[in-house]
Formats: sequence, structure tokens, C-alpha cells
Amino acid sequence: MFWAVLGVIAVIVAYVIFIYNGLVGLRQRVNQAFADIDVQLKQRHDLIPNLVETVKGYASHERETLDEVVRARNSAMAASGPAAQASAEQMLSGAVGRLLALGEAYPDLKASANFQQLQGQLADVENKLAAARRFFNNAVSEFNASLQAFPAVLFAASLGFTQREFFDVGPEARTQLEAPPTVKF
Repeated sequence: MFWAVLGVIAVIVAYVIFIYNGLVGLRQRVNQAFADIDVQLKQRHDLIPNLVETVKGYASHERETLDEVVRARNSAMAASGPAAQASAEQMLSGAVGRLLALGEAYPDLKASANFQQLQGQLADVENKLAAARRFFNNAVSEFNASLQAFPAVLFAASLGFTQREFFDVGPEARTQLEAPPTVKF
């Protein structure tokens, strides 16, 4: 009888260890995915001052737009946590979009090789950032689902595991992202 009880306890302990290790692995995947987003955001933040300086050379009287981009960049760099960063990055995306739109109003700027190169680099970073967000949100989804699944739900919170937030761009940005591109000739 004693060995049977000891065997059951050993199985339960082994199962808890198995579940714990699985949750640790998923948490690490979420952390790594967030670090990937952070790398892409840093690259984006590093490109923006160069873009601002290029535009400043051609459209220096657009001071309000340039200042808005700088403020949005500083806010995005200071944000912490997925929700705050997503909100700050949404504001930065809007400001950068207005900055890039100046290229349409200033033909010399639009023709500038430096401006075109920076636009290309920014588009590349935006694509990588979108992929990193998808990977992160997938990792968060798996992690959160594992926390809610039986039997992990019974002891995950007591072991220090909590739900993670998605990196969500917000409803306004989502409608812009989902809108079909417009082509003008």
C-alpha cells in the first residue's frame, strides 16, 4: 500500500514537473518573440532620424510634421510592455506616414536617392516587424492556451505563470492595414 501511494505521488510530481517545464519553454518562446519585435523596433527607430533629416533638407518649412515624428519616436522608444508599445508604435506609424506623404508634395524630395533608399529600408523593417508581431502573437496565444488547459490551470498561477498581452496594433491601425492599397496614375 505504501509503495502504491508513493508511486502515485511520484507520478503526480513527475507530471507537474513535465507541465512546468512545458510552460517555461512556452514563456521563453514568448520572451524571445518579444525580443525579435524589440530588435525590429530599434531598427525602425534608428531609421527615422535619417528620414527626418532628409525631409528637412527639402521641406524645412514642414516643421510641425517633423516635430510630430520626433515626438512620436521618443514616445515609442520610452514605451514598455506590449500594449503601451503597440499604442506608441501606432502613433509613430501615423506620423511617419504623414512624413512619407510629403514626398508626394515635393518632387525633388521624392526623386532623392537618399529618400528612396530610406523609404525602402523602412518598408523592409515594417515587413519584418509585421512578421515578428505575428510570431509573438502566436507564441502568446499558445502560452495563454496552455495556461488555461487542464491540468495546468490548476497550478500554473501558483507556479508564477500569468497570461501575456498580445501586441495589438489597435482598431484604427487595423482598418488602415486591412484597407486595399490605392493606385494612382
